[in-house]
Amino acid sequence: MGMKGNLSDSELALRCARKDSEAQSELYTRYAGRLYAVCFRYIGEREDAQDLMHDAMIKAMESIGSFHYNGEGSLYAWLRRLAVNVSIDRLRELGRYQTVSLDSTMEAIVSEPQDEDDVDSIPAQVMLDMIAALPDVRRTVFNMYCIDGFSHKDIAAAIGITEKGSASILAKARTQLKNAINEYLKRTGR
Repeated sequence: MGMKGNLSDSELALRCARKDSEAQSELYTRYAGRLYAVCFRYIGEREDAQDLMHDAMIKAMESIGSFHYNGEGSLYAWLRRLAVNVSIDRLRELGRYQTVSLDSTMEAIVSEPQDEDDVDSIPAQVMLDMIAALPDVRRTVFNMYCIDGFSHKDIAAAIGITEKGSASILAKARTQLKNAINEYLKRTGR
């Protein structure tokens, strides 16, 4: 592979749009790992995450002609959105959002953030596993809002709940994660 790593994202996208197979495999090499991590955050199972990452990559190859480069990081942002959408579609297919409306009437619990230093001492994989352990709906809302930067309005539209429901579920997800973090810190004596 003659172009490894030295192609800019904009050039890479252009070449992929022309179905250049070397560019396609470079895109895969460059972003598969990060997209897998995105899918894993949503679906919580490694094999499913692998499948979803492949689906997202195939979609990316098919529609990369519609991608518009606008600066550093824009290709990854575009790919990540694809991966998020593929993951949400799969969760919807599995019917894992049907219990949400009951949840949304619950009162929101407001929680203050953890001590940053403590959280920084937790290995990334442990954090990913904690997120993966959240129930489907909480995991999705947490991922979309806290990590992928969606608004409650976007989340509500994407998974068919109310904005208030989204905020309430987010609060529960945060509480559950906070407890998991505290447990972990206690267990590891940090």
